[in-house]
Amino acid sequence: MGGTDRSGRPAGRPARSAAPAPATATGPQPHEWVVDAPYTVEDLGTGVSRVRDPADPRVGSRAPEAVDDPRRSAVARTMRVRSASAPSPDRPVNEDVVFRVGPLVGVLDGATVPEGFDTGCEHGPSWYVRHLAARIGLAEAARPAATLMSNLAAAILAVRADHGDRCDLDHPGTPSSTVCLLRDGGDQVDWLVLCDSPLVLDVGGQVSVVTDDRLHTALADVRATAAGLPDDADRATRFRHAVGVQRERMNRTHGYWVAASDPDAAYHALAGTLPLGGPGGLRRAALLSDGASAAVEHFGLFDWTALLDLVTAEGPAALIDRVRAAERDLPDRLRRHKAADDASAVLCEFGDGA
Repeated sequence: MGGTDRSGRPAGRPARSAAPAPATATGPQPHEWVVDAPYTVEDLGTGVSRVRDPADPRVGSRAPEAVDDPRRSAVARTMRVRSASAPSPDRPVNEDVVFRVGPLVGVLDGATVPEGFDTGCEHGPSWYVRHLAARIGLAEAARPAATLMSNLAAAILAVRADHGDRCDLDHPGTPSSTVCLLRDGGDQVDWLVLCDSPLVLDVGGQVSVVTDDRLHTALADVRATAAGLPDDADRATRFRHAVGVQRERMNRTHGYWVAASDPDAAYHALAGTLPLGGPGGLRRAALLSDGASAAVEHFGLFDWTALLDLVTAEGPAALIDRVRAAERDLPDRLRRHKAADDASAVLCEFGDGA
């Protein structure tokens, strides 16, 4: 399936082509970054990572030396990045991760494993998203001119090796994650969306959203098959059936695509390029996990324009606070089996440098 923004217009030109344990948090953790290459990824806990210069003695690992990127513009522009990430109030571990590696910003949302289900793996979603973020960062540092699809594929393959030989990576429940990436190229921005972590764009004052709806389409089919079970089937039986069918559709042509153990999934992502500067350039972008986009998609608190205005005026943490209030006060509007979810939001703002 292809991808368009919610206004019906193409959202840019199509593109061709061991982690520390998280800390416990009681609310969204805001961060603001400005970082230069070369890069390493440092976990901050609560699902947020940042990068430091490898010369910093507090960082124990060094990324491959970055090479000159011919795409970088001579025009001095800055990308201001603000972010927040928080685990679900009922769980101490955040299965989202937010990271920045030089000009690349990302949000990953690990798939929660329902209680009682096997994954064939000794690692969990939080391990997977942190390793995938680090591997994406290393791929970007080593090959800054490569496409986002190519670097994501390399990262997925590297994490496959990180698992070791005790994990069954062909198991349908193997750890997986959504991916939302944005890379500042100086005079243009590259973006990538894989599965249900949407990207909200302000291009020339017009706000649109890039969404990968294939998971939602697959889930609608899953619900239809569950509805066909005998009338005496209890809720637990229906849920187990639905999860089994969903797993069978993961990373399949007529199903949905997500980062897991198959690097080919990267080439099924939605991707594109947008200009920077000028009246038709990208001004702002918000990268969201579905726990944050629920403000629009589940609760209907506001539209995408108002969401972008909120995170610009009050910061990404304010969006997560609104979602938490809605989870508490408007549970009847939820269309998911979880009462609350991890939530992450990143705001990127673009402007000319001094």
